[in-house]
Amino acid sequence: MDERLKQQLQFILEIDKMKKILRQTILTDYSRQENDAEHSWHIAVMAMVLAEYAGPSVDINRVIRMTLVHDLIEIYAGDTFAYDTVGNQDKKEREEAAAGKLFAMLPSDQGKEIRMLWEEFDQMETPDAVFAAALDRLQPLLHNYVTEGHTWKRGVTSEQVRRRMAVVEKANPRLYEVVSSIIEQSLQKGYLKE
Repeated sequence: MDERLKQQLQFILEIDKMKKILRQTILTDYSRQENDAEHSWHIAVMAMVLAEYAGPSVDINRVIRMTLVHDLIEIYAGDTFAYDTVGNQDKKEREEAAAGKLFAMLPSDQGKEIRMLWEEFDQMETPDAVFAAALDRLQPLLHNYVTEGHTWKRGVTSEQVRRRMAVVEKANPRLYEVVSSIIEQSLQKGYLKE
């Protein structure tokens, strides 16, 4: 087989490791922790279903591509809990090193393309990246609500959640209304503290 195909197949096998990277979020049936691959698939489908809430300049196909690759680097960098202040201190460095290692496995044109999608997502500056990031934040919020604040019970406050959800408001005020309602209901039900 030629070198290009060999690199592509090696990359495909390598990213299978994403299925073993556990997130803090649990499945809505409380059975186990969600893995990164499940999370990425879930928000890619959310992009399709919620496309009507994206702005007119948002390219949903690009959003789907971003959501599918946004956590690939966690194969090497690991998943960092969003509210872990210590773990987030060196997150950027760990993820940059992981990106260099992982995307270099691909033929250079594909490695560059996927890395650019990952970087765009991470920077949250383009309309596509803002919408993708909003979905990335909305999904665990929904899980936390359905699981009675499973990960929030580690001392996460409503203010921390509101700060994290700010990108949802930037992406679509209607979706942020849902976020605000969930936060308020979670406070009332004791899933989240002030």
